[in-house]
Amino acid sequence: MITSVKWWKNPVINRRAWTWEDANNQQHNGHWWQHAVIYQIYPRSFQDTTGNGIGDLNGIIARMDYIASLGVDAIWLCPIFESPMEDMGYDITDMRAIDPLFGDLKDFDRLLELAHAFGIKVLIDGVWNHTSDQHPWFIESRKSRDNAKADWYVWADGKEDGSPPNNWLSAFMGKSAWEWDEVRGQYYFYNFLASQPELNWHNPDVVAEILRQAEFWLDRGIDGFRLDAVNFYVHDKHLRDNPVRPDNGIFPDGVDPDNPMVEHMFQYNFCRPENLEAINPIRELCERHGDAVTLGEVTLCEDSIELSSQYVTGANRLHLAYNSALLVDEPISARLMRQTMEKVQANFPEGGQCWMVGNHDYGRLKSRWTGVDVNGQPYPDEFYYAIAALLLSLPGALCLYQGDELGLDEAKIPKDIPEDKIQDLFGKELYPIVPGRDGSRTPMPWESDKPNAGFTDKDEPWLPVPKKHFNQAVDVQNADPHSLLNTWRRLLHWRKQQPALIAGNFKLLDTQEPLLGFIREYAEQRLLCLFNLSDESVKYDLSVHGKYLPKNNLGFDWQIWKSTLEIPSYGVFFANLDSEK
Repeated sequence: MITSVKWWKNPVINRRAWTWEDANNQQHNGHWWQHAVIYQIYPRSFQDTTGNGIGDLNGIIARMDYIASLGVDAIWLCPIFESPMEDMGYDITDMRAIDPLFGDLKDFDRLLELAHAFGIKVLIDGVWNHTSDQHPWFIESRKSRDNAKADWYVWADGKEDGSPPNNWLSAFMGKSAWEWDEVRGQYYFYNFLASQPELNWHNPDVVAEILRQAEFWLDRGIDGFRLDAVNFYVHDKHLRDNPVRPDNGIFPDGVDPDNPMVEHMFQYNFCRPENLEAINPIRELCERHGDAVTLGEVTLCEDSIELSSQYVTGANRLHLAYNSALLVDEPISARLMRQTMEKVQANFPEGGQCWMVGNHDYGRLKSRWTGVDVNGQPYPDEFYYAIAALLLSLPGALCLYQGDELGLDEAKIPKDIPEDKIQDLFGKELYPIVPGRDGSRTPMPWESDKPNAGFTDKDEPWLPVPKKHFNQAVDVQNADPHSLLNTWRRLLHWRKQQPALIAGNFKLLDTQEPLLGFIREYAEQRLLCLFNLSDESVKYDLSVHGKYLPKNNLGFDWQIWKSTLEIPSYGVFFANLDSEK
């Protein structure tokens, strides 16, 4: 017997902001970003309209109806600026210019206007801790030790034997983070590629110029920045050696343990405590431009949850930060999620958490958590439906990476991408020890029956479309009401109508494995959220919650006999509870 209760009425929405425990906290009152779902677009791989095999701004414009159909609140564009593209746009030569590969400023303005017409906010990447070595600033800086921009980058003399100033290692290259420059006769510091020299954030002139670059885009009408590697801005002035990592089997979260950089503790070349003060002017600038948001990437650190919380604590820090909380390489479970939620809850008392499972740097959602369950078996499709529901039920914001709504697997190197076709210099340098990032950057599959799945008319796009992605193309999933794509759409649009999900308190329930349960509460709505993260059905006694009204039509199966709920493997159950309970 399926029970049904008809007492529920639609809640009255007010504008109090969610916090973990204090519904009266007013700090984030009424801001769109606190609960936003941000769709990350990697422009090179979204849609090509010029036939050169590389996606562009007009391609995003052409697919804006698709983006709007998802029900997301904002888009974040990976770098579209002028660049030699050694790091696919994260090596910039002009922060105010659109690279011709992607279009021009007129194209950007049209994209911005169209997105806003659809009610979609637009964030762009703020890549401010380094530039390209071809940037005019660096070209001038390297000329001498006494020119106007001599101190705009981090320069140092070598040791007496001519070796680099200290033991800092590059995150990408697996070797010293110092590059000798014959022109200036000194070493310069880089954290990623040698072609990406680090800006000197100890120099106030550098900070002032970065803010001027940012203001150019804010005046143009963007809605905020995703701040690339925001915990890398400030280095130790004394250039002290990083301590050797203890041999205790503990590694930084979200970092491949095979990466040579983990030989040392992340202490002096980045993750500096003074970095927290350095970012204050960015928040101040955005506050002067309406409700523009700052979303910081805080990864590559010893404890990304703890550190990222510092970046959003206080009115002068960032609005949001994402971290490595869910970038774990073990099967997902209720235990793991509960531990993660408890830690986030303890570290983010004022909110500001932005969830991220996959992106252009950290692989795809479907390839996360080792891709297998606790028994070593591949996760079935139902698992990813449940994960979609779970991610959209968590308090805070969420970054959804293009293609993850389709359930795309990460392309394999060298199977899907031949070794000689690797584009990522990070991947080339450390392959095969570290596979690199090309696997999560392959083009979007739009039409299953067209060459390159409709991404480009060129015979060979910049990266190949894996054969298995054709069957997951947008047109295939559009036609299937039960597809993962339509599940994401259904959940995203439903979420917009649930005050408890977009602004509610969060309370973990003491559920038994493998069931994860919590309640989201806001105004008159109390929403029970249950997730079976196993391959066996589970039962749960609903009578402890009093009256309840199950939510149907979300695509999840369950049965109720009297007050005993049975959730099938990888199942989901939502119900509105009596607000007076």
